[in-house]
Amino acid sequence: MFFKTPLYEEHLKLKAHMDNFAGWIMPINYIGALREARNVRENCGVFDISHMSRIVVEGKDAIKFLNKLVAKDVIHAVENRMFGPTALLNYNGGFIDDIMLYKFSEERYMIVGNAINRFKDIDWLKNHIDEEVVNIYDYTEKLGMLAIQGPRTFELIGKHCGIDLDSLKILEYRRNVEIFGINVFLVSRSGWTGEKGVEIICNNDKIIDLWRKIIALGIKPAGLACRDVLRIEMGFCLYGNDIDEKTTPLEARYWVFDLYKEEYIGREKIWSQYINGIDRIRIGVRMKKKTPIPRHGSKIMVDGKIVGEITSGTHSPTLNRNIGIGYIDTRHAINGLPIQVDIRGRKFDGKIVEPLFITPRW
Repeated sequence: MFFKTPLYEEHLKLKAHMDNFAGWIMPINYIGALREARNVRENCGVFDISHMSRIVVEGKDAIKFLNKLVAKDVIHAVENRMFGPTALLNYNGGFIDDIMLYKFSEERYMIVGNAINRFKDIDWLKNHIDEEVVNIYDYTEKLGMLAIQGPRTFELIGKHCGIDLDSLKILEYRRNVEIFGINVFLVSRSGWTGEKGVEIICNNDKIIDLWRKIIALGIKPAGLACRDVLRIEMGFCLYGNDIDEKTTPLEARYWVFDLYKEEYIGREKIWSQYINGIDRIRIGVRMKKKTPIPRHGSKIMVDGKIVGEITSGTHSPTLNRNIGIGYIDTRHAINGLPIQVDIRGRKFDGKIVEPLFITPRW
């Protein structure tokens, strides 16, 4: 069984290449991932991200309940500002999911997580209700979600929005906002591209009209392949590629936890790694020009010895070269260190760099 977003028919009209992603039939690209990525970096693009999970935790014990599961201290969450990124961790410190948390009130929160983990997240939450008075609701198929990203976002959308977008700081959001006269549930200044942008959550019966008005402004649609290019340029982790249940935040260099928060699931492992150190760590790989893209599973080598593995790779249109994200033995995790990447049985030269390949322009 595959899920479809409310915009499925709209994507078909725009001749998107559709395929399965995490159980959803999603637009992978429209005119090509690299052309779409350049448009987002230079102009503005719109993404359908309705496949991401939207799970509401509600009840008088919501803070107490979330605080035993969420790796950051939920007591610091405030209304009108996204809380995160943070994570649900397993007892071994591995990622159940990396999430963003929205506090709507002391007794009502929304988790936005990865599509691939939707049902796992819901089960994890429900299975850890003890004496707390809370309810878990899945709003994923009731609410749609869009991301408008790029340097011209506020210029193009601002005059049609009921709030001053420039007044929002990064990760701030407002509820019950009108865009093009359409009342939407939530608008946030956020996104996964490193560019100025907004994310919009609204009811399914309104999102088609909203999408059409956005497209009518000349904002070009972008697919998941483009989104992947942009997030790798930013050095962001993708669940299932760069992080999973066997990877901890310290290994991933992903600061989704509060080190001194005393109790939450996974804390014991995190503290142990903090005290004793780790054996592998996430790094960036910048390939020499005219070499192939480093792909997931490609081995990282030093003088013929395997010291790590690529988890994500792409061609960066911004840098005009191939880049990757991977994990390496901490003894070799030295920025600037020359390495080779085994791609289809041949070794190609690159070097270790910070995984943030470009400067964000939020």
